[in-house]
Amino acid sequence: MKRKTKFVLWFATGILIGLFFLSSFIYIFFEKSYKGEIYPGVSIGGQNFSGQTKQQVFNFFEQKNSQFKNVNFTFIYQDQRVSVSAKTLKYGFNSQLLAEQAMSIGRTADLLTNLSLKLQAYFQGINLPVSYTFSQEELERTIAPLRQIIEIEPIDALFNFNNGRVVAFRPSSPGQAIDMEAFEKELSGYFPRLDNGTVEKTITITIPVVVKKPRVETADANNLGIKELLGIGSSKFIGSIPNRVYNIELAATRLNGLLVAPGEIFSFNNSVGDISKFTGYKEAYVIKDGKTILGDGGGVCQVSTTLFRAILNSGLPVVERHAHSYRVGYYEQDMGPGFDATVYAPSVDFKFKNDTKNHILIQAYTNTIDKTLAFALYGSGDNRKISVSKSIVTNQVPAPAPLYVDDPSLPRGVEKQIDFAAAGATTVFTRTVERNGEIFISDKFVSNFRPWQAVFLRGTKE
Repeated sequence: MKRKTKFVLWFATGILIGLFFLSSFIYIFFEKSYKGEIYPGVSIGGQNFSGQTKQQVFNFFEQKNSQFKNVNFTFIYQDQRVSVSAKTLKYGFNSQLLAEQAMSIGRTADLLTNLSLKLQAYFQGINLPVSYTFSQEELERTIAPLRQIIEIEPIDALFNFNNGRVVAFRPSSPGQAIDMEAFEKELSGYFPRLDNGTVEKTITITIPVVVKKPRVETADANNLGIKELLGIGSSKFIGSIPNRVYNIELAATRLNGLLVAPGEIFSFNNSVGDISKFTGYKEAYVIKDGKTILGDGGGVCQVSTTLFRAILNSGLPVVERHAHSYRVGYYEQDMGPGFDATVYAPSVDFKFKNDTKNHILIQAYTNTIDKTLAFALYGSGDNRKISVSKSIVTNQVPAPAPLYVDDPSLPRGVEKQIDFAAAGATTVFTRTVERNGEIFISDKFVSNFRPWQAVFLRGTKE
């Protein structure tokens, strides 16, 4: 009995070993047979590619793409149209991707997955879907002229707070844009029909358009929760040159009537927009690269500074604020040093957050006669108590002696001041915001102002 059991064990072991070697031989033979080739049973769109190389698959679909070379597309919007050939648009089968996908079946990093895919392909077949492609870049280039006609940005309503009511002084207007999702879906829909030869070689597609709603509509006027004054900030700019006064008024106008939604982070740079001669600004003195020079939009920092003060007095969180490089006299005409906020797009910005439950309305008041600017913020109060300290000035450093630079373009004896002296200092002020007896905002604003040297050009021309 023992001898019989032993014989059965040896026989079974032999069978297993034999099967192992046989299956190993079959597997090795199978892998060698299909080295660099697609495994049997793999198809693309019903076309069997068993035993073919990746290059052969690529060539097959590139050959099919040649049937598209005489196809032309015309895209129209109203009475405008643009045309492009399928060849230029690189419209056709995605040959490279299809070849890669077919070759990847059974060649993943997971051995068990590979075995499963090979068996599935061999016994059941794996049919990959056909994929098509076209050049997004070429499509955008083609429709660019139509986009200029079609694309209209929506206009938000602008509001005033007057006699306890919110009144629109600029009504909202919807915009429109190309519905790219629908457009590309229609464009892609011609792939199988072209492949089957069931459409003409000239294809006309009407550009689909979608309406873009304004973020703030006129009808929203009395649904915004704007009921009362939250806070005011003001500044003076006596002594400003006319161009600076003009820029201050222009930038303030572009903020006047804006709404800040609940939870929104307001960006000064994004809200004012591009500051250049192309957007209406004039040359006035700005601080740039360590110098005071004439530049487009000089004076805009008066606007950001004034808004900063309004935010302080409204008890809203300050997200981003930068002090100027040196003390600017305009900002100390009605307040101590340090209550300023410089901006210089795109990197230097002033931001605050509307952490209330309702919209906030920004209203600007510019007086070019008295040279004053004020911002009032309206919304729905929540019993905040705001305390802003006075500015403490330390580490005062006198301005360096003036620098004189010879200028051969000026007549001898003529001097022209191009930069202005300012003493250096460190300033600190704090702010706390309290509600229901609990302080929930505590700020410390530190400004390190460098001493600034007056610079004069001295003429040497005879």
